Amino acid sequence: MPITVWGLAIAQALLMAGNILLVSISALVGKELAAHPALITLPIACQFIGLITATMPAAHLMQKLGRKTGFILGNLIGIFGTWVALQGLLETSLAMFALGTFLIGIAIGVGQQYRFAALESCAEPLHARAISMVMAGGVLAAIIGPNLAILSQDWHPDSPYAGAFFGLFGLYVLALLLLLVLPLPKAVVSPEHTQVRSYAQLFRQPMLLAAVASGMIGYGIMVLIMTATPLAMNQDQHDVSATAHVIQWHVLGMFVPSFFTGSLIRRFTTRRVILWGCGALLVSVAINLTGQGFWHYWWGLLLLGIGWNFTFIGATHLLTFSYLPAEKGKVQGINEFMVFSAAALGSMFAGQGLALLGWAWLNVFAIPWILVVAALIWRLKEQAAPTAVSNQ
Repeated sequence: MPITVWGLAIAQALLMAGNILLVSISALVGKELAAHPALITLPIACQFIGLITATMPAAHLMQKLGRKTGFILGNLIGIFGTWVALQGLLETSLAMFALGTFLIGIAIGVGQQYRFAALESCAEPLHARAISMVMAGGVLAAIIGPNLAILSQDWHPDSPYAGAFFGLFGLYVLALLLLLVLPLPKAVVSPEHTQVRSYAQLFRQPMLLAAVASGMIGYGIMVLIMTATPLAMNQDQHDVSATAHVIQWHVLGMFVPSFFTGSLIRRFTTRRVILWGCGALLVSVAINLTGQGFWHYWWGLLLLGIGWNFTFIGATHLLTFSYLPAEKGKVQGINEFMVFSAAALGSMFAGQGLALLGWAWLNVFAIPWILVVAALIWRLKEQAAPTAVSNQ
């Protein structure tokens, strides 16, 4: 595997560690700074808005200027955003803190392109494994992020949360130094008269429609149920330790399979792996519907993570067969925009959905969406899927 893929896996780990660190403290900072309870989650909302805002421009920018320029700009924005957020925290300004998390969200949005850069850095037979390796950086992030949040509490005398932003600053600087020395794909110059299909024409392809739907719904459903789980466990009188244990295994379920998902795609086809992911999501829902004991939550969230891994990595791989080189930025950009918009909706609806529907019906709500993905992928059968398989 090329050194670039290994480097991007480390960069992904640093990016996700920073994201986990930020998520772990943003709501607490919001609670400290907000004048009204409705504003407590404003920093997290701004982070999501920044991420979504960056997706399409980042993809187009990198197609014109190359991956290295795009990633360096993204990390510089993240470093500046970290400084702005820290100033907002120290000056007790919610608006400035939210502006900082918005800028950090932009950096996170740019970093979502790491997995696409990885597959562009290796031969086609290695594409699935390259995507998996980059996503496997999440295992390292799951260790670094929470521990950094704990260790940094005493790094600043004025606030227990300020130290986390020194840690976040350090993660972005490390990623920046890595990206500066890493050989990354250069911009691909297309002939002047190269025809680029419209979105309407692109989405007439069953493969693109299936890939985007798989990424959107797999991510959206995962975030919906994951975000609602701590609230549901609290209602069922499970303590914080039990909830943390469930979430920890969920995160492991999300990222540990990345070490072999690429090999599964290579051996069994992208189509089958996505269908297995849909199956894991449905089994997760079924377990959640059978009870609300600790082990119901544990197994349900573990399978939810595995299902997300198979649908998301499979969708990313399938997507690469739906566009021409000149359409790369356009398709990758709209895919990221739609996938992370779905994730944001899942996050925002989780609390209200649990309150309105209850745990059981919230899980039932997920079933038809999962079946939609399964149907779209199943329709591909082997008539379109061979393109995504024969070259593996």
